[in-house]
Amino acid sequence: MAVNFKDEASELVKDFLLYMQTVKEKSSKTVSEYFLDLRMFFRFVKVLRGTAKTDDFDKIKIDDIDIGFIREITLSDMYEFMNYLIDDRKVQSAGRSRKASTLHSFFDYLTVKKHLLDTDPSKELEMPKQRKSLPKYLTLEQSIELLNAVEGKNQERDYAIITIFLNCGLRLSELVGLNVTDVRSNNTVRVLGKGNKERIIYLNDACVDAINNYLKVRPVDGVKDKKALFISSQKKRMSPKTVQAMVYKYLEKIGLDSQGYSCHKLRHTAATLMYQHGNVDIRVLKEVLGHENLGTTEIYTHLSNKQLEEASKSNPLAKVKQKKDKK
Repeated sequence: MAVNFKDEASELVKDFLLYMQTVKEKSSKTVSEYFLDLRMFFRFVKVLRGTAKTDDFDKIKIDDIDIGFIREITLSDMYEFMNYLIDDRKVQSAGRSRKASTLHSFFDYLTVKKHLLDTDPSKELEMPKQRKSLPKYLTLEQSIELLNAVEGKNQERDYAIITIFLNCGLRLSELVGLNVTDVRSNNTVRVLGKGNKERIIYLNDACVDAINNYLKVRPVDGVKDKKALFISSQKKRMSPKTVQAMVYKYLEKIGLDSQGYSCHKLRHTAATLMYQHGNVDIRVLKEVLGHENLGTTEIYTHLSNKQLEEASKSNPLAKVKQKKDKK
């Protein structure tokens, strides 16, 4: 959920956030995360300097943060902040990495864009190492089983949603944001991704059939958001929470409810199936998924390497060892 930073942030922080929103075209959610990261950091620095108390941490104001305050911030302050995130906040490496990235962006903006700092103290701030884990995904057989499990009064709608997840690899936010007009007559769909970046995805026959079947029964009368593609029982645009609950229901039906699967895992499934079964080039897959960096997409190549490793281990001779000579 987007946070209104305009009442809490100082002018300098507001300028940065508006720059990220308007020039860099970051989404409202991303800008909110930048603000929350900076708010926590500045509150910490105030406590570190003794100008605020830890007991009132969540009430410490940052609307007075000016360039004089920022010029006194050092690289050591940033590492103290990282230690605070570990020891006091129990923030995992992914969360710490995001906050470090926010500091990099903010101080780079002040140094390079605004020319308010001679040197950037965050330049030497190293990003926390993140443990790369393989994404969880459904097998081809499980994917088919999930599709076959769809039934009930919203069968056409639910089937279309799961089909799009499994075939196109959309994010949950991207799917609920789809409008009727985003589905084109040339069997493509316009998707608005992270940072308001638009991409076009081609729909295969399964998606075209599923969407067309749904559009035949899609509610029209009394619909509150007439643009929305997927409509809830309350005649509103389906919310992320509603879609997630629907997906969980069918996952539970096929016995996968307690195994850590979710809408995002269906996105991983689409990517994995395209890469492993469709021999899709990794660069093409990057565009389909809307990844900004190729490195994010390359995790699906690791899945294939993992399978090679497991295949080697499954060889019946894998545990046979050379016998020692008898003396």
